[in-house]
Amino acid sequence: MAAETVVRARRAIVGGEERAVAVVVEGGRIAALESYDVPAGAAAVVELAADEVLLPGLVDTHVHVNEPGRTEWEGFASATRAAAAGGVTTIVDMPLNSIPPTTTLAALELKREAAAGQTWVDVGFWGGAVPGNTGDLAALHADGVLGFKCFLLDSGVEEFPHLAADDFAEAMAETARLGALMIVHAEDGEAVGECAHGAAYSGFLASRPDAAEERAIGLVVDTARATGGRAHVVHLSASGAVPALRQARAAGVDVSVETCPHYLFFEAGSIADGATELKCCPPIRDAGNRDALWSALSGGDIDMVVSDHSPCTAALKRQDTGDFADAWGGIASLQLGLPVVWTAARERGVPLVDVVRWMSTAPARRVGLAGKGEIAVGADADLCVFAPDASWTVDATLLHHKNPVSPYAGRTLTGTVRATWLRGAPIDLAAAPTGRLLRRTP
Repeated sequence: MAAETVVRARRAIVGGEERAVAVVVEGGRIAALESYDVPAGAAAVVELAADEVLLPGLVDTHVHVNEPGRTEWEGFASATRAAAAGGVTTIVDMPLNSIPPTTTLAALELKREAAAGQTWVDVGFWGGAVPGNTGDLAALHADGVLGFKCFLLDSGVEEFPHLAADDFAEAMAETARLGALMIVHAEDGEAVGECAHGAAYSGFLASRPDAAEERAIGLVVDTARATGGRAHVVHLSASGAVPALRQARAAGVDVSVETCPHYLFFEAGSIADGATELKCCPPIRDAGNRDALWSALSGGDIDMVVSDHSPCTAALKRQDTGDFADAWGGIASLQLGLPVVWTAARERGVPLVDVVRWMSTAPARRVGLAGKGEIAVGADADLCVFAPDASWTVDATLLHHKNPVSPYAGRTLTGTVRATWLRGAPIDLAAAPTGRLLRRTP
């Protein structure tokens, strides 16, 4: 073989199974997959250690970068450094909490200008669907957004208003015409109550009941069925919505669903009062619900696991008062998603192959990122070197995202990322960033 690089791994996740392999890299892509001990005529040969597993780079399709406009919360430089440190080689940026939100072609261009030259991993973009911008969706779609995000209740930021049922139907009809994916924050505002001020997590949890998700997901399913559109439910928390989603898919409705590391790792009964670092919307529910989410993942009813990385400044988390009503709702976990999910999966006897499918292959396929999310001939040589048996304790001050607030601080996790490769080269955070800005390809 004549190749730039050969990466040898005694253990690798390839084609949905774990096996030994030699990955031949040419021009930033995977040129061949050979047997582990094939003679290599490459310029460079990389041999993974016996305790390491070669994974495809993770694909995180739910990341709030917040730049421009709220760059003090996060930014492309800090977010993509965190991604690279966590084995994530592709992220897709949400259309809110940046200012302006990505709801027009002009705003998309501002977003790309802000990101250019400072991304350590590849970055795609979601467009936003808000009241009155249905006429903007076609131009955003043509210019390469991967789909559109909307809310069915107050988003928490005034510049990104939510869609009422009629507005949602109008937007879904347009995304159906375009063949675009609509991703939905599915909570019913009428079912969400006022969160009382105070440090009690139970009060916050009670304000956002399971029924809020279940009712909103019912609307998503009905609208996707009526319009023939493609829908995706983000950050599923309430496992009680799974049967309706299962039935809809069995009937041919094109709807997928994700959950997040924090819903799989934490449970409400162990959240201390005042622990506002664990506030997120929808909320973390009880242990039985968590177990049901794991069952739905293993059974194929939940398609993927993505971070919903939603950081803010430390002050906005109100850790000084512990007031759940005032604290920003969001968890920063981009760098930690893989070890968090693997730690919980391993305890349940879930194999690493499944974790890779949920966190890499399935997200890439659902949003149309060809060449991402798998170790396969022709794919980008985006790779993650993972030591699944290594344990370590999270120090929030050493994480790469901008604000050192993490509900995982002080927790011991199993599995660590030792290297991340982007298009055939190890990512060096001390060098210039080499990430690219991605556009939807027909």
